Amino acid sequence: MDTNDLGRDLDATAGSAEPPAALQRTVVVREYRGRGGTMRVVVPSAVLSALLASGMTVALIGATRPAGTVPTASAATASAVVYTTASDVSVEKIAATLEPSVVTIHATGTTGGAPFSGQTSGVGSGFVVSADGLILTNAHVVADASTLTVEFSDGRQAPATVVASDSTHDLAVVRVDRTGLTPVTLGDSGALVVGQTAIAIGSPLGTFTETVTQGIISGLDRSIDVADQGTRSVHHLTGLIQTDAAINPGNSGGPLLDGSGRVVGIVSANATDAHGVGFAIPIAAARDLLARAAA
Repeated sequence: MDTNDLGRDLDATAGSAEPPAALQRTVVVREYRGRGGTMRVVVPSAVLSALLASGMTVALIGATRPAGTVPTASAATASAVVYTTASDVSVEKIAATLEPSVVTIHATGTTGGAPFSGQTSGVGSGFVVSADGLILTNAHVVADASTLTVEFSDGRQAPATVVASDSTHDLAVVRVDRTGLTPVTLGDSGALVVGQTAIAIGSPLGTFTETVTQGIISGLDRSIDVADQGTRSVHHLTGLIQTDAAINPGNSGGPLLDGSGRVVGIVSANATDAHGVGFAIPIAAARDLLARAAA
């Protein structure tokens, strides 16, 4: 990605000039926000020594497998939430069914104060969770945005507002003033098994809308820390789904589906200088937020 497109950087200064002992388990997470799309990116430890040598500001993030399991969604929590047990269907059918439900989200805002203020822009993805206009996405896609515009697969656009947000889980729900939308079907992320089909749909690079990629569930219960340079705070994301389905900046907030077309996760991050290492937030983590937004 062109460095001119980089926006707010979520890295914080490393606490020491000396590389940590467990270097092979260290990653760096950055948020890229620009014309090519918004995505939290995990930089593997293989490039960490080069980053330190160059004097770049980085955050050392531990990738661990925490105790506990991915939360389970056992029942519908809002009118838009439906759990099913359908068997696998073709990817072609899933793509056609989900096309009207997956959206592109354009966010604009300002950064800095006068006389150094400027406009920022980012592009992410999202998906419809209720017929009356609720859309689920990542919190980092809409963070600090003064204007949000949702673009549907048929080219229609509508202004949106944030109605509920959960930065702890990097989730947000926005609303558009539309009815008759096609909501997705939510699945049970607690029932996922490593090796089963995973499908991602979104707008990689903010340009290639309704892109469909297929892979597998590569791992469960993954954990990463996201450091915010502005606030110097660290967000610990746990219970993440790892997948090798291709995801890129702009896919953030889009759905991760199982083989039957049910949404089991929300795409949130991918790895640079590595192939097939992406992360999604389990849909069960959105249970309370969806109920709050629908209330």
